Amino acid sequence: MKEVILKTDLPGIKLFKRGKVRDLYDLGDKLLIVCTDRISVFDCVLSEGIPLKGKILNQLSAFWFKKTENLISNHMISTDIKDFPSQVLPFKSLLEGRAMLVKKTRPIGVECVVRGYLSGSAYREYKEKGSVAEIPLPAGLKESDPLPSVIFTPAIKSSQGHDINISFKKMQEMVGKKLSETIKQISLKIYEYVSHFLDSRGFILADTKMEFGTLDGEILLIDELITPDSSRFWLKEKYIPGKHQDSFDKQFVRDYFETLKWGKNPPPPPLPPDIIEKTSKIYQDTYRRITGKNIF
Repeated sequence: MKEVILKTDLPGIKLFKRGKVRDLYDLGDKLLIVCTDRISVFDCVLSEGIPLKGKILNQLSAFWFKKTENLISNHMISTDIKDFPSQVLPFKSLLEGRAMLVKKTRPIGVECVVRGYLSGSAYREYKEKGSVAEIPLPAGLKESDPLPSVIFTPAIKSSQGHDINISFKKMQEMVGKKLSETIKQISLKIYEYVSHFLDSRGFILADTKMEFGTLDGEILLIDELITPDSSRFWLKEKYIPGKHQDSFDKQFVRDYFETLKWGKNPPPPPLPPDIIEKTSKIYQDTYRRITGKNIF
């Protein structure tokens, strides 16, 4: 099995932030984002990693940043080691394939979620309220049903780290009306473009999450983009409306933990070797189907 990287340490390079999956290093006006093989479920980071996951997330984000740069600029500078600053080159073997040099932006503190299908937290909220992020939906919709139209459902992190859907009005109050509307329209355009592209690859993009930042007054797409960690991919040929779908993304791991008697509080139960291997294969297959290439 491939080596798993759970944590990085670059002596002499200032650690900017350690997220659930990514380790960020401060390079002045730039950041070095290193994707580890960590995986989180229900906001708990597991003790086990997923082989090749970090490289897949990094290279798939790079793929989409290039594909969508005509719609909006992004923070990516390069994923090529030869373009990285000299002080990180001693760590080449660790960084190869899993690191991205990016512009340092001021993140906009709202996650921009676009949904074309009713699934996940949106389905749970719909069953309870008949709406999602205060957007009323027709009665009688079932899990995984296509929505009457694509919807924009922003979210924020709670103090416990959980995502909470908020209304667009709430987003406007938080970051301003003009910026909110601009980001909403960009998010919808990206979803439309990516959905069309994925359709040709045999995938349905059920929903996805995007993040934005600002730099010198310009809005930039940041973080990750259309990965198995941030999106739901369903196979068109196996899609059946009205039921739970087999996803080519992190949902496979969530579904496994739903079968356990666990209160979704840390520490999480261990992830069995067969689930780790299957998850790695799902991520690799998703990458291959989307890009037409193997991750190796």
